[in-house]
Amino acid sequence: MKKHCVDLKKTGQFSRFFLDYIEGKEALRPFYSHLLNIESFKAAIEAKKFPFENREILHRVLVNHYSEIEISEAVSSNIDSILDEKTFTVTTGHQLNLFTGPLYFIYKIVSTINLAKKLKATYPEFHFIPVYWMATEDHDFDEINYFRLDGKKYQWHSNQQGAVGDFILDDSFKAFMKEVDFAPDVFKNAYLGSKTLGEAVRKYVNQMFGEEGLLVVDGNDAAFKSLFKPVIKADLFEHIPFEKAQRASKELEELGYKSQIFPRKINFFYLENGLRERIERSGDGFQVLNSDIRFTVQELDSMVESNPERFSPNVVLRPLYQEVILPNLAYLGGPAEVVYWLQLKGIFDQFEVPFPVLLPRNFALILDQPILKKMEKLGWRLEDVFVDFESWKKAFVAQQAQVDFGMKEEREIISQLFDEKGKEASALEKSLDSAFQAGKVRSLKIIDQMSAKLRKAEERRLSMELNRGKAILDFTAPSGSPQERVVNMMQFYLSNPNLIEDLLGCFDPLEFNMMVLEY
Repeated sequence: MKKHCVDLKKTGQFSRFFLDYIEGKEALRPFYSHLLNIESFKAAIEAKKFPFENREILHRVLVNHYSEIEISEAVSSNIDSILDEKTFTVTTGHQLNLFTGPLYFIYKIVSTINLAKKLKATYPEFHFIPVYWMATEDHDFDEINYFRLDGKKYQWHSNQQGAVGDFILDDSFKAFMKEVDFAPDVFKNAYLGSKTLGEAVRKYVNQMFGEEGLLVVDGNDAAFKSLFKPVIKADLFEHIPFEKAQRASKELEELGYKSQIFPRKINFFYLENGLRERIERSGDGFQVLNSDIRFTVQELDSMVESNPERFSPNVVLRPLYQEVILPNLAYLGGPAEVVYWLQLKGIFDQFEVPFPVLLPRNFALILDQPILKKMEKLGWRLEDVFVDFESWKKAFVAQQAQVDFGMKEEREIISQLFDEKGKEASALEKSLDSAFQAGKVRSLKIIDQMSAKLRKAEERRLSMELNRGKAILDFTAPSGSPQERVVNMMQFYLSNPNLIEDLLGCFDPLEFNMMVLEY
């Protein structure tokens, strides 16, 4: 792959909030702890005082989670190194999208792996483990039950409820797999050899990235949740996270930045047997929405003590939960993820948990040879692929037109003629001026109609070039959305099994540009 870099501002894909953050705008400094550079990790390492008992729990859980799958020497070594106080993690997270979902799932993981390598080169006395946080507790099945390839949507339909990581890969899934018989063995082996969706995702992520030492962490575990009991209680009974997040959100909005997430007074779901529903206050007690489950204050407090695994954090507390159970230094996320973390620093401060270095994942656009040839024929630069088709078409047709279909001069002549004659006629009879003005309007409408016909004729003459431009933009931004947020990795992986190795060679987690990769 040949790599080119385009300024993120030139892509039109990123919010002012995100761009101000990565550019280090001073007004945002109170909402995070570390600048976005390699030097910041020195302070992050010093700040992360991670208890050894937490390391023991993390090690024990990982050994259990990996006990039934084949792992690389790098994964085995990284699991064991968790017990070393000089070992730290760098983390990304994502939902359990089928067959990895959009390309940026892969981009997140590659960025995280390369950050761990870069940190090792800079701080050789420490060990750094890349982590993929597997969002098994998420319950929004409609967001993850499909992927897109070659313009087609492949979707698994299921009536199962609750945390998606626990979804059984039943007969309906086996029927779905028959539609994707073109999938590489890494996916077939994982899905067909697993009982649940969470198990399958762990297997294929491990198979694809295990040689790089990537660890897959599933937060849906009673031992992990036991470490989070103080936060669970503070949220349920005192609503402290709500107050802290609300304050930061208000301050950001006063600076002109819109909230990305919206905290609730209670930021936990109740998780049990195919159920993941919000917990809310109800009179003197609590209720689980869309169920008959009710608790008194004492019953809910006892439940936290005895079964903390039944409490699933929402987007407001998931970041804190991650930082409590991992010796983590950095989180890498997408543009919306990164900025919503800025609403949460007050929560971290409240519970005395260090706020990690907050980095964007790498952004990329892959261009294959047929698309590059089309660009060459049109004389396009790399920046040109970030325009929308209608804007480009309008400008291109105007530039290439053989006739002036805008007919600006003709409009001015006709307007002037009717105005002058109307003025002369009004001296004869005052009402004639209105008649001439009405005639001007009708004449200009005819000019507009002729102008539109001329433009359509020019578009027909330039149809080959316009179709070429549309093909390029359909490839780079399917249905108007960036390629990395729509297209599945198999679009390129099926013809290039070295795709991941190529990305590992191109990505730099501290380079904040759009990478355009010639494939």
